[in-house]
Parts: sequence; structure tokens; C-alpha cells
Amino acid sequence: MEARFNLFDNELAGKFGKRFANTATVLQQSSLPKTTQELVALRASQINGCGFCVDMHTKDAEARGETSIRLNLVAVWREATVFTEAERAALAFAEEGTRLADHHQGVSDETWAQVRKHYDDDQVAALICAVALINAANRMNVIVRNPAGSYVPGMFEH
Repeated sequence: MEARFNLFDNELAGKFGKRFANTATVLQQSSLPKTTQELVALRASQINGCGFCVDMHTKDAEARGETSIRLNLVAVWREATVFTEAERAALAFAEEGTRLADHHQGVSDETWAQVRKHYDDDQVAALICAVALINAANRMNVIVRNPAGSYVPGMFEH
């Protein structure tokens, strides 16, 4: 399987990609836990059907020490006992922030209250930006049908 269009070989897309990666670096340097960032990225990618990003964020999370049990349960996190209250709030936020068309007013007041309970202002800002960023990445990869399976952890780091 090949992508319809190689975003990595196109000059304009390459310039955009570098700036996109710099944006991701800002989030990685935030105080939002790396585990939470990966769980959020994985859940949004599952919802959006982005195989490339599911592959990437599963492998990146594993490389950082995440367990296969938790990664396998992200899609059914509501029924799983392996996530903290803070992670559950972030996962609910990721789902609602990804499924905007399904929610009249976007993120519910209940989910927002849980996020505010567990995260400080900088972490909330990072969470908002992380959901927006992964949704953009998902859309680019799904549009070009970027295949999953070949990602190696760290391959996009400078």
C-alpha cells in the first residue's frame, strides 16, 4: 500500500511539516504528562481512523514505557480500570474535542470541569493544542492515505 501523495517529498508540504513539528515540540516541552499526550493522540487517531498516527503514537508510547494493556484499552477507556481520573478526563476531552460535529457545543461542561480539576492552566492550554494538532495530523494522513506500520519511534525528531 502506498500513499496517494507523498507529503514528505513535496517542498511546500515539507516546509509546513517542519513548522508543524516545531509546534509539536512546544507541546512535548509542556508540563502536560507525556503519557497523557500519547493517550490523547492515540484516542483521537482511533476515532479519525488514522492508521499512520495510531501506529506512531502506539509505538512512541511503548518506547516511553507505556504498557500494552493500557494501549489496548484506550479505545474502551470508559470500561477500563487502568486509567487515572486525570487521564480519563483527558480522554473524554480528546473524544469530545475530536467529535465536534457530534456535540452541539463541543466539549461538555462536565468534561471541562473534570479537566480543570486535574490540570493547571498550562496543562489545559497544552491539552487544547494537543487535540487540535493531532486532529490536523490525522486529517492530513487520512486524506493522502498514508499507510500504517513503518513508523519507527523517534524518526521525526531533529
